[in-house]
Amino acid sequence: MDWKQQLITTGEELKAYMPMTDEEQMMFEDITIKHPFCTTKYYLSLINQDDANDPIRKMQIPSFGEKSEEGAFDTSGESENTKMQGLQHKYRTTALLLATNSCAMYCRHCFRKRLVGLSNQEVLSNLENALSYIKAHKEINNVLITGGDAFFLPTEILEVFMEKFSQVDHLNYIRFGTRLPVVLPDRIIQDERLVKALKTYSKKKQIYVVTQFNHPRELTTKAAAGIQTLKDAGIIVNNQTVLLKGVNDEPEVLAQLMKDLVKHGVNPYYLFQCRPVKGVKHSFQLPFVKGVKVVEEAKKYLSGHAKRFKFVMSHKTGKIEILGEFDKRILFKYHQAPKQSDMGTIFSVKVTEKQGWLDDDFTLDNEDLKKIG
Repeated sequence: MDWKQQLITTGEELKAYMPMTDEEQMMFEDITIKHPFCTTKYYLSLINQDDANDPIRKMQIPSFGEKSEEGAFDTSGESENTKMQGLQHKYRTTALLLATNSCAMYCRHCFRKRLVGLSNQEVLSNLENALSYIKAHKEINNVLITGGDAFFLPTEILEVFMEKFSQVDHLNYIRFGTRLPVVLPDRIIQDERLVKALKTYSKKKQIYVVTQFNHPRELTTKAAAGIQTLKDAGIIVNNQTVLLKGVNDEPEVLAQLMKDLVKHGVNPYYLFQCRPVKGVKHSFQLPFVKGVKVVEEAKKYLSGHAKRFKFVMSHKTGKIEILGEFDKRILFKYHQAPKQSDMGTIFSVKVTEKQGWLDDDFTLDNEDLKKIG
């Protein structure tokens, strides 16, 4: 099947693959007015139709939990670090470009629900201006092109990105954020022009694909073929899993995912604490206390290569590694931070049993915090 013919965007189309009651159809229509729906025929085929709590289903089919108003829409301070439309510069060495607001599959746990499938107001509008900014900031040694899904852009646009950024001397590597290896691997397997471009430009600058496998069942034969196609083109594939309630919050499941990633030559890079986004937090976020237990139990099943990932949260104040539990407190470490003085700082916070995030006004001077390093 041509990858361009795989999208399903309406309830009527979905009903042909997944029967829905009238009540489910009404809920679907109500939710997707605010949070659009899109998936692929391939990814739908991975659902176990006999399991109402199937994890693959949970990640792609709208549910009542999306009506929850718990949380916020920008939980990581993206607006505060936007230098021009579509360009963020939060961490000293990295520029992030929001190149599109579209995806082949709209993850129900998406942390950019505020814009994905909805608004172009935060999406890059002028590549030359972004390029000028990056050239003027020589501390930037890498660029992350994401969205939305970067690989959902036309190949000719991806070629422009690769051509322009491969000519910037102080960039060491280029990253593309995409979930297409997971939800639509045929886009990679079938597009010879894309593969040729990746192969050409990866010889000029190292190109990384940052993808998001969240469950072992996503690593199908087709997905493995997509990964191999990228590797054959000289691309290094890293994975950023999100810890999700009802998807991968069993240690055995998380461990199997990491084993399978390494088996196929994908590097487990980050395991993200699910962000407290409106329409996401209620259904998907685990408390810190449970999260660290799941992670530590999972690591008991893993060899060194499979447990290289860092358990982190992308907080407004920086990327904070979640080290574990000690003396009824959670240990944290700043892995990345806009403030250079915060980098590497280890601290502990006494959290509640249900707490899964640090408050927006959190600082290293909080009274309930113990600064260790």
